[in-house]
Parts: sequence; structure tokens; C-alpha cells
Amino acid sequence: MDILITGGTVFASRYAAEYFSKRGHEVYVLNRGSRSQAEGVHHICCDRHALDDTLKGFHFDAVLDITSYDENDVIDLHSALGGYGVYIFISSSAVYPETLSQPFCEDMTIGPNKIWGDYGIKKIAAEKYISDNIPDHYIIRPPYLYGPMNELYREAFVFECAEADRPFFVPKDGSMPLQFCHIDDMCRFMDILIAQRPTERIYNVGYHDTVDIVTWAKLCYKAVGKEPDIRYVDGSVPQRSYFPFYDYEYILDVARQDALMGDTIPLYEGLCMSYEWYKDNKGLIRKKPLIDFIDANLI
Repeated sequence: MDILITGGTVFASRYAAEYFSKRGHEVYVLNRGSRSQAEGVHHICCDRHALDDTLKGFHFDAVLDITSYDENDVIDLHSALGGYGVYIFISSSAVYPETLSQPFCEDMTIGPNKIWGDYGIKKIAAEKYISDNIPDHYIIRPPYLYGPMNELYREAFVFECAEADRPFFVPKDGSMPLQFCHIDDMCRFMDILIAQRPTERIYNVGYHDTVDIVTWAKLCYKAVGKEPDIRYVDGSVPQRSYFPFYDYEYILDVARQDALMGDTIPLYEGLCMSYEWYKDNKGLIRKKPLIDFIDANLI
């Protein structure tokens, strides 16, 4: 197939570009050329907001819009396309209001979420445009994405602490659940959507089960070959000052995903994959001053 991927230079979009390229597809990536390109792809160097007729001569079997944040991002890309088959949009679990009962299901009414704020609102607007204007589409709503090429300071933060034999500080009693989706599972699910064209248009993706903070930290340390000294921080300390996730519990119902793709990469195996990538790519991580705060306020 000929596949267009927006972005293609960091984490989710880059992993997707390499995933589909390695499977023999002709992959085209659309970005401004400010970073290195993935191996085996065709680079379309252009700003998505100034495409003019750049894409009119192409026919893509699938468009994987991984990097759109708002409605205008989608409109400018969609209006510039020539022929295409299916349009897949990576949205977010941030579209579910925190006031809904959990787990969040795809047929629930979406709306603003006070934790995610403007980010979720913009994803909602993008989803609405797609639903109203692109007949052959799929919308994917992941929880926290992780895996190789993740430059965000999440599992990378824990790996850094583990390598330095630092204690690991967790909020409150460490029981807050986290739900993850491995980037390879998300790419595999997009592959299934392209091949099978199911009737449902919106899919939550990710692990069926959540994991509490302490267990997640222990698995990250285990991937490094270490065991953490867990320390607990009471709720008076702002959680995001020393921990990479918001103080917000949510669970997605992934039954629709499971019906099409039953198996997922085990969390520990996925973290080991993450660590193997991290060891050789530490300079790509977008670090935050979490350790500075810990050293100044918690140790």
C-alpha cells in the first residue's frame, strides 16, 4: 500500500513510519524537514498548513494523521489531499469528561475535561470535523502511549532514576491506576483497521488492565536490572513536581479493540523494549526538572 503519515520524525509518528515501511509498504511522511527522517520512507517536505497542490498528484491507500492537534490541522491536510482510501486519526482519551462514569466507552458523550483542558477540547473539534466530513475514517483514542522512541520524560525518568540507584518517590500510597498502550500495539491496530475495515468508527486502544504506580515503577526498575527503594509523598506536594503523570485516575474500556486484536505486548516486555531504545537515545529525551525538585525538596 501507499501510506501517508503526518510527522514521521518523533515517537508515535516515527515509530508508525518505520513499522509500516518494514512491512513492505510505500510510506510517505509529511513534515517540514527540521529533523532526521526515518529509514525507508519518502519525505514530502512541506508545512501542512501551506500544502497547496503538493499532495494532489498522489493517491494514498491510507492516511495516518498522527500529529493533528486541532480542527485546522485536519482541515488543511484533508482539503489538500488528492485520492485516498481510509483516513485514521489519532485522537486522545482526553476527550472524555472526568465526570463520566468509568470505564470510558466509545459511545459516551465527549466533552471538556478539566485535567486536559484545551488539549482535549481541540481534539474534540478535530474529531467532529472528521465525523462530519470524511466518510471513510477511524478515530483512535489511546491512554498513555509508551514504548521505543518515546521522548517524553515518563518511563525515561524512571530509567534514569534506576540507573543512578536513586530512590523512587510515588504520590500518596502509590495505588493510583495508570493505563498504557504500547506504540507497537497501536500501529498493529491501525494495520488491522486498514485491512478489515470494521463498521465501528471510534476505538479506545490500550491494555485491558491498569497498573498501579508502585507496580509500574518496579517494572521500570526491573527492566534496568534494579529494584527500587519506594518512598511515599503525601498529597500536600504537587504531584507533577516530582512525578511524570497528573493526579488523575481514568480507565478506558477497550472491548472494541480486543474484539479485533486480542493480544497485546505484555507491559514488562514493552518496558524492556523501551529501555533498550532509551540506552542509546538519552539525548533525545525531553527532560523536566523532576530530579532537581526531588533533590531540593524530598531528599
